[in-house]
Amino acid sequence: MLVELVHQKTCKKNKLITDLATGEIACTNCGAVLSERVVDIGPESIGLTGEDYQSNTRVGQKISLKMIDMGLSTIIEAKDRDATGKGLSTENRRMFYRLRMWDRNSRSANTVKSFQKAFTMLDAISAKLGLPESVVEQTAYLFRKIAAKKILGGRSTVGILCATVYITCRMTNTPRTLQDVANAGNVNKKNIQRTYRFLARELDLSPESYAPTEFVSRIAKAVNISEKTERLAYRILDISARNGVSASKNPMAMAAAATYLATMKNGRKISQLKISKVSGISAVTIRDRTKEILKKIGGEIDG
Repeated sequence: MLVELVHQKTCKKNKLITDLATGEIACTNCGAVLSERVVDIGPESIGLTGEDYQSNTRVGQKISLKMIDMGLSTIIEAKDRDATGKGLSTENRRMFYRLRMWDRNSRSANTVKSFQKAFTMLDAISAKLGLPESVVEQTAYLFRKIAAKKILGGRSTVGILCATVYITCRMTNTPRTLQDVANAGNVNKKNIQRTYRFLARELDLSPESYAPTEFVSRIAKAVNISEKTERLAYRILDISARNGVSASKNPMAMAAAATYLATMKNGRKISQLKISKVSGISAVTIRDRTKEILKKIGGEIDG
């Protein structure tokens, strides 16, 4: 700061620039260097393509749990030469031969193969479900924890991964149903249910169930109902929760029934079959839940 004040007195123009190559702040008029070794604390990705970022970045790619080596891989070159180009001694050549062999064997371990298959599948499932990056990272962490407990043996890696995705969605309150995960992973729904119960018991987890209100917007957009009808569906679910109607019920089924009931109250004719296709809940279940809501809180809704 003192240098800048002195420079302002000696040079009236005081046009400063930063030299990114040398890290110096200098005056374009008189050439005076005001500061040296300036540290750039801004992001490195501004104005760079993906390839440029990888080649010019100072810190490399970020560490990610969904990568097999978490982004910390090492490569031992096959050349038996040091940094100056000189050939290695016989003892060093033998040592590096063993290091390369251990590195190659570590990549072909069963656990690494399981990670490779699981994390490739995780990218595909997360893309289909539209999962945020935080949920993907949490899923990868939980899968590594499961692998560390050595309970993957004899079980389908894809089935374990789909159950892990569902557990993570429940833990992070990301509304995705079992059927959504089953469709994304092309796995039988009952298989995921069975694996989910097994993992919850082994890892001592008890994720909270979803609230039915989290699925109303999804159904409302799919069947194209008005905002007024959507607000009524939320009100129905709120009253149902206060009166214990939605306790121990499938949250998607309650959301579908509340949406159907809201359309009836507002004179909008949408069939149970259409809501059934959108929500994945059978028309019979929607009808039963609708009857339960009307029986217990029908008066409050009309009021």
